[in-house]
Amino acid sequence: MRLALAAALLISTATPALAAPLHSYSGLALSPAGDRIASVEGEGFAHGKIVIRSARDGHVLTTIDPCAACSYSGLTFGAGGALAWLQRDRASGTVTLVLGDGKAVRTIATIKGIAQTPRFSPDGKRIALLVTIGAAKESGATQPGVRQVGEIGETNDEQRIAVFDLAGKPITDVAPVSPADRYVYEYDWTPDSTGFVATTALGNGDNNWWVATLDAIDARTGAVRNIATPKTQINFPRISPDGRTVAFIGGLMSDFGSVGGDIWTVPFAGGDPVDVTKSEKATVTSLDWTRGGIRDTRLMGADGQVAALIPGKGTQVLWAQPSSFSASDGRVAYSADGSAMATIVSDFEHAPAIYAGPTRAPRKITSDNDSIEPVVSARSITWTNDGYTIQGWLVGPRTPPATKAAMIVNVHGGPSAASTPRFVSAGSPDAEYVNAGYYVFYPNPRGSYGQGEAFTAANKRDFGGGDLRDILAGVDAAERAAPIDDSRLGLTGGSYGGFMAMWANTQTNRFKAIVAGAGLSDWISYYGTNGIDQWMIPFFGKSAYDDPKPYVEASAITYIKKARTPTFIYVGERDIEVPPTQSIEYWHALKEIGVPTTLMIYPDEGHGIRQPEHLMDLKKRVFAWWAKYLGK
Repeated sequence: MRLALAAALLISTATPALAAPLHSYSGLALSPAGDRIASVEGEGFAHGKIVIRSARDGHVLTTIDPCAACSYSGLTFGAGGALAWLQRDRASGTVTLVLGDGKAVRTIATIKGIAQTPRFSPDGKRIALLVTIGAAKESGATQPGVRQVGEIGETNDEQRIAVFDLAGKPITDVAPVSPADRYVYEYDWTPDSTGFVATTALGNGDNNWWVATLDAIDARTGAVRNIATPKTQINFPRISPDGRTVAFIGGLMSDFGSVGGDIWTVPFAGGDPVDVTKSEKATVTSLDWTRGGIRDTRLMGADGQVAALIPGKGTQVLWAQPSSFSASDGRVAYSADGSAMATIVSDFEHAPAIYAGPTRAPRKITSDNDSIEPVVSARSITWTNDGYTIQGWLVGPRTPPATKAAMIVNVHGGPSAASTPRFVSAGSPDAEYVNAGYYVFYPNPRGSYGQGEAFTAANKRDFGGGDLRDILAGVDAAERAAPIDDSRLGLTGGSYGGFMAMWANTQTNRFKAIVAGAGLSDWISYYGTNGIDQWMIPFFGKSAYDDPKPYVEASAITYIKKARTPTFIYVGERDIEVPPTQSIEYWHALKEIGVPTTLMIYPDEGHGIRQPEHLMDLKKRVFAWWAKYLGK
């Protein structure tokens, strides 16, 4: 449940006419030789094109745009340097797998449904792809769910591996190779090109990722062999170049896609996984197994890090800075030998740019956004509470105000996640908050990523306990660091952050206004109505039916008579991660006890508000709420 306030509102819904358009980069891939970079680039919200650049100096080698009506994703290079990608035509309901170099473009397959993650086989003869034929919804639990009418729960979308011969004719009747009863989340080719290592689960793909297993799948027959059944959640399965060992990220994770944990290894033949980064005070967020060894990205406090795992010696940090990294397959793309890297780098004050070069010393190679000036000032602050050292981000004006200002505390979703740097562009909500005289504070309390697995697990069976105390202590730290008016504090968050906003209303009167997005108000009713109940077991220990006490004790509804703070609530109508009934229940309770409240349910939205007209409406309502209750 990683929605942040306005998962949504973090995307600018209006850019001032005089502001330079932000040049965007996404889906970055690096060629095996480390000499070329491919990414999807565009200006503002315009149609993006595939741009291939020199990794040495960033100059554009070619631009590819064979379908003006399509969006591009899944960029990947093969061993020989060939580039493949996916182009989606929403009007026709198809995704096409394409091979090309800018001069010639060739269709490999067309999928009637959705697809993601193309990967060339190591021998260069085939390419694999995750496909969902006839998908009823977008992939992932945060997407709008299908309406619950008729006989429910009997059919599920199935994401499976399909394999295509690069020398064959274009395929339109796609026949996946992995079995129909098994949802495949992630995969990696074995070095001999005969099969895959994959994370898979039987049944509903949205709900069962938390109990996924690590498996081997035969690329010809689709036969499945279990490698391991880890006790943690698992991501990024990667096999060693010699084919003998599998590495993966294992940890306490609350959402697929919000990756964090330790690096674990297990023999490909099967066995018990071993935590090879145990007790390190950092969170591994992506990994790759190159010919030069394991490369990974980590979050350690405020810093994003690129690291190498040295056998017998542990982690060696290669490069670090307080920024966010992004690439198509993980947060950083590597050359085949692991000596070179490329990634998209940004922070609160610096617009996105591509960095590339040696893993120990990458440098900025693009300048498209150099003319865009920062509109806010951001600083990392730390504080101590209950024996923990906590980190967070304080965003404010470039020049401190002469008088004390209001502050909005924004709690991230998850809870297994972290607020990390992202560029604040002119016209974005944070920029407008600061322009309107607010500071914005992003705490990373216990339960967050960035300080190792013990810290991430510190809120098990304690939702709203120690993490809320950490947040309140963080507010004190922010007030020591900047001229903040303690009498004008707002609290917001989405998903788990929405729970925290609802919960805090029953625990403290320190905040004068609250905005809760897709929040949880009653863990008991939530357990029985959400579409991803498996995520709760690692945190609560047992189901709500086997051990209801911790669920009741962590529910805002249990203490609702203590709530006093005016609360604006919003949620998507088709949210399966946190159904709108949770917001309705909380809104009804506040109305009954006389606390000012408003509830907006946005039609056809899932776990996050995405439609432009809804985003604009939400932004206006949120800003009006802050102005009404936090104004001077």
